[in-house]
Amino acid sequence: MSRSSRKRDQKTDPDDSAHRVSGKGTLSTADEELLRTLYAEHAGPLFHYVLRLTSGDWQWAEDVVQETLLRAWQHPAAFDPARGPARAWLCTVARHLVIDAHRARRARPAEVGGEALERAAEQAPGEDEIEQALQSWAVADAIRTLTPDHRAILLETYYRGRTMTEAARVLGIPLGTVKSRTYYALHALRLALQERGIEP
Repeated sequence: MSRSSRKRDQKTDPDDSAHRVSGKGTLSTADEELLRTLYAEHAGPLFHYVLRLTSGDWQWAEDVVQETLLRAWQHPAAFDPARGPARAWLCTVARHLVIDAHRARRARPAEVGGEALERAAEQAPGEDEIEQALQSWAVADAIRTLTPDHRAILLETYYRGRTMTEAARVLGIPLGTVKSRTYYALHALRLALQERGIEP
């Protein structure tokens, strides 16, 4: 028999699952009997086998058994005695379904809520902390390149959070001088940071 005639015979096979459902979307009497027999003979032992494969997950095991029996109904040739015991075929299909599900779960990243992400960020030091430490060192190095007057102005206005008037009083210099020194100190600091590869 040639390949093309085999393909034609397969397409017109009355056991094909597309032809196995009557016109109203209900199962024929023979199909109902096949499903009842499959379920009666194999569902219990198959469920216990799959339950071991799924590490005791009952719902998952039930889903796998249902899908296995559905595939058995779609492939009645699997029950040909010449191919071996039907239960061996069912167990193989079930095992493959469980393996495929394991692979799908590993391929997809686990879903976690916002709280879990926050806890993970707090517990494990990451690149952000290292990056922040390196940047702090670079800023401290850039500040050391400023003149003492510029460092004093930035210390009072930015690090100690004083207003311009308060900084003028603490440093004992006029308010206008504080404003101009702040402007030039920030400009010098920006250039020093840019030299170190940091964009302020």
